[in-house]
Amino acid sequence: MIRLIVLDVDGCLTNGQIIYGESGEEIKAFNVKDGLAIKSWMRLGHEVAIITGRRSGIVKRRADELGILHLYQGVADKARRLKMLCSDLEIDARHVAVIGDDLNDLGMLEYAGMSFAPADASSYITGRVSHVLSRSGGDAAVREMIEELIRRNGEEDAFLAQWR
Repeated sequence: MIRLIVLDVDGCLTNGQIIYGESGEEIKAFNVKDGLAIKSWMRLGHEVAIITGRRSGIVKRRADELGILHLYQGVADKARRLKMLCSDLEIDARHVAVIGDDLNDLGMLEYAGMSFAPADASSYITGRVSHVLSRSGGDAAVREMIEELIRRNGEEDAFLAQWR
């Protein structure tokens, strides 16, 4: 059973674009469908972490909005950070699912028990994960992953009961 999902940001939770405004502000677009699935996953008693190579106040705001407690930004070695988190939470790698789209995600994708990539991920990643999603990053790819994990975990009834 998967107990922890780990999310990359750019290219997974977003479409990978970074837009700078005239005064230098950074703009990212998140998909509300991903957010609803993430919150539902946590209501089932599971953990969520964001591990990203960049730093952004926008990502902190989104994590806070969703109630994600494990946020790691500016991470150069994502696999190392994931291993430390698993140790802290006492979760074996086989109970971890990761979504990533590019080369800096490879180490944590290889470490996790299940690995996912959005449809538009690097071919070096899609060829090495256990599941390539039909949706692209920022287009509810995280939602698709979570729904697949809920089915695999046998938690569909509990998941849907949250909305009845």
